[in-house]
Amino acid sequence: MVQPLFEHRLTLAGYQTRVLELEGDGVPIVMFHGYADSADTWRQSLALLAKRGRRAIAVDLPGFATADELRAGPILEQLDEFAYAALRYITGRPRQPAIAVGNSLGGCLVLRLAERHGERLAGVVGVAPAGLEMNRLLHLVQRDPVLRSLLALPTPVPGVVMRAAVARLYLQLAFANPRSIDPRLVSAFTWHHRHRSKVASYLDIAHRLLPELRDPFELDRISVPLLLVWGDRDRLVFHRGAERVLEEVPGARLELLRGIGHCPQVESPERFTELLIKFGGKPAAAVA
Repeated sequence: MVQPLFEHRLTLAGYQTRVLELEGDGVPIVMFHGYADSADTWRQSLALLAKRGRRAIAVDLPGFATADELRAGPILEQLDEFAYAALRYITGRPRQPAIAVGNSLGGCLVLRLAERHGERLAGVVGVAPAGLEMNRLLHLVQRDPVLRSLLALPTPVPGVVMRAAVARLYLQLAFANPRSIDPRLVSAFTWHHRHRSKVASYLDIAHRLLPELRDPFELDRISVPLLLVWGDRDRLVFHRGAERVLEEVPGARLELLRGIGHCPQVESPERFTELLIKFGGKPAAAVA
């Protein structure tokens, strides 16, 4: 039976957010997007999981898309609390261990979840996790002459102009084959960047967050099954960063996707989702 996708609002760890939810069976799956992205990045995977009758959710992270703004203070600690609350929501009662999936910043969060709450996880899938071998993303964005000019203008900037500038950067930085990306997916991404103030807030988050991403892991604390998924043409988080994880986490493995960039769930959703389903295996035992 194909599961319908529900979109609703929910408060997690004190942050109101948007949830894309499938009510299905099997090991539940919780999905976290990357920096400046949204839950929409998982729509193709959710559609494929729906055909398999799987239980899954994707959420907007605080500070991004339709979620509440971040508070003052360290960002990763806030996102850790939010991610744990989302994990508790998906596991239900009795609490069945779940699979946590994250891309980029979300990948960083699921590795940190595994370090801290492994007893609630059946496994984690880190998709090009931030906090390993990263490119200078903020520098790449800030030096873009079009975006810099738009942010500096003293007059209002039409949403369509703002979205066009963001779309160009998104396609250039996130994908190996920009022409292969469905324009509807680009539109969904840029919808959350239509206001100049929102784009400026994302840049501010990056300034606050980047120092925290210099050494965010205690990988020796991870004991749950771990799958890394990486595109071999990722320009933002280099796949050589996987070497450290494979060395420090027993049993961790890497799937390197040829000809794919930073967001395999968008650029190659069928391949990515099949890896996820195979990794998920059979339902794990419930915990109290």
